[in-house]
Amino acid sequence: MEWLEARPVSRVEKEAWLETIMEEYGENLTRLSYSYLRDWGMAEEVVQDVFVKIYKQYDIYEEIGAFKSWIYRITINRCKDVLRSSLLKRIVVQSQFFQFLESKEKTPEALLMTKGEDAELVKGVLALPVKYREVILLFYFEEMSNREIGELIGVNENTVKTRLSRGREKLRLVLERSEFDGR
Repeated sequence: MEWLEARPVSRVEKEAWLETIMEEYGENLTRLSYSYLRDWGMAEEVVQDVFVKIYKQYDIYEEIGAFKSWIYRITINRCKDVLRSSLLKRIVVQSQFFQFLESKEKTPEALLMTKGEDAELVKGVLALPVKYREVILLFYFEEMSNREIGELIGVNENTVKTRLSRGREKLRLVLERSEFDGR
């Protein structure tokens, strides 16, 4: 984004910058959020909150060394905030009422399948506990290194390697079980 300079920035330029960021990161951040929240609507709300936050912090954009890590960290922290909130617990209990309504939007699994992903693999990854799911998604889907993942989620690189190894093993067991059960 070479066109950013120290001169005062107009609202139009700031909005164009945000639009570019949204196009580049929107889908990946929504999938990441979904991996934490398991609710597509809430994942989209989290990503919207993240974009509002970065829009407000536009002035420090050039000071941020690793923008991708920064925006992913904001997203993960926001997801964790939502998971901690007591409001979420009430919504999840009450949302069972809505399970019978048909959604017109494609589910995240359906979106991934339309991109050629194996449905069983996607289901298996989403069935993993968060600490394994997040490293697998960041490593394989976002193509981040162990070091980058460690910095992003706040653990050392060896912990990332261990979680990847254990996550792969748990995923293998989940996939074998689904084959055995005929699912």
